Amino acid sequence: MKKLEGRVALITGASRGLGKAMALALGEAGARLGLVGRDLEALQEAAAAARLAGTEAEAFPADVSDERAVSGLEQAVIARFGKLDILINNAGINIRKPIGEFSLDEWHRVLETNLTGAFLMCRAFVPHMKGHGYGRIINVTSTMSHVALAHRTAYAASKAGLLGFTKALALELAPQGITVNGLSPGVFATELNTSWMGDPEISRQFLSRIPLGRWGKLEEVGQLAVYLCSEEAGFVTGTDILIDGGWCAQ
Repeated sequence: MKKLEGRVALITGASRGLGKAMALALGEAGARLGLVGRDLEALQEAAAAARLAGTEAEAFPADVSDERAVSGLEQAVIARFGKLDILINNAGINIRKPIGEFSLDEWHRVLETNLTGAFLMCRAFVPHMKGHGYGRIINVTSTMSHVALAHRTAYAASKAGLLGFTKALALELAPQGITVNGLSPGVFATELNTSWMGDPEISRQFLSRIPLGRWGKLEEVGQLAVYLCSEEAGFVTGTDILIDGGWCAQ
């Protein structure tokens, strides 16, 4: 029996990168998938890739920072699957610029997607996870929940806030058998990082700060997500798992 056979998982930011990798890994482990994102075409391609691998998958276009959109998403997901066991809050954006150049609108966009979006998703779907003695929530935090880089004030603030949210929600839901954990990725070989990886100087700068000396592989974060969602991880809650090649150990 596959580790997640019979489970229903909902993954935000699932159209590409880490979200897609986690979704496909959960699907391979037996979970039925709901894929959430704003790019419908990319989302449908991700769902098609999951189905090609033998996984039941449905695309749900939605903006997780929009309260009404999340309410509609809740109704659509429950109507489609009848329940929810696993929620991965992966949707996020980053705007890089000096603090003096940040507009208030840009600040709000980052916070509303990265932090408020996770709150709205949990508020909508946690009630459907209660009463079963099992549930898994993974909030994709970041190494910048722990350390920071210049020109990432909004992003670092949102991810540090998400880590605090994760810990508080873990305590709230522990009596229900629902675990809540953060997953903090370092630098991974995603589509968004292709330009950096292809630039020898930028790549050298990043790799010099990673003790393992390489970029993370998408399948590595996928398998970590599978573990955190499995029965074997039932005693892991309220923490943040760094998968960063040793970046934050320095």
